[in-house]
Amino acid sequence: MRTLIVDDQRLFAEVIEVTVSALGMEVLGVAADAAGALEAVERLQPELVLLELDLPDRDGIQTARQILEMSPGTRVVALTGLDGGSTERDALRAGCTGFITKKAPMVEFARILTGLADGRDMPRRIAHGAIAARSDRIDPLARQLTRRELEVLGLLALGTPSSSIAERMGVTPNTVRTHVQGILTKLQVHSRLEAVAYATSRRIVSEAS
Repeated sequence: MRTLIVDDQRLFAEVIEVTVSALGMEVLGVAADAAGALEAVERLQPELVLLELDLPDRDGIQTARQILEMSPGTRVVALTGLDGGSTERDALRAGCTGFITKKAPMVEFARILTGLADGRDMPRRIAHGAIAARSDRIDPLARQLTRRELEVLGLLALGTPSSSIAERMGVTPNTVRTHVQGILTKLQVHSRLEAVAYATSRRIVSEAS
């Protein structure tokens, strides 16, 4: 599923990007505001847009409507830190496929995305949502990780072997080993298992269980 991520919190957007990529879905890009989102939708015609409703330049509900007018075949999933209520109703009335609050483990988010990719509909209400890894809660050590290291860490948490990580990322096994060593050094741990345990306990990533 060709996916566009729209969120102005850079680290949070990167966490979503890692999760989406780890599921084998294609990330077309990340937009930080409504203007960028609309331009990307027109140019890239994504199948799915993960849209943060609290955007810096425009109302997210209005943006969702514009996206669907431009690309009726696109599914828009609203993301927000708010709990349900009128915001949820407005998002669904605007045509969003679903509404996800950012207060549950990332693994639940992964399950929802997998369902969407398989053609299943989202439940009409996911009141307590699917994403807990808010960028403002990311562990200080994790902030040192590069995007590629975050991607490797996310794949390790999903139980992906090194050979598959290398193939999926289009790099050599030696490059994967380099990324893993960087992760261990920055998280101050001594093994891949410790790195995954550290990351999941702090909700940097979640185990696919």
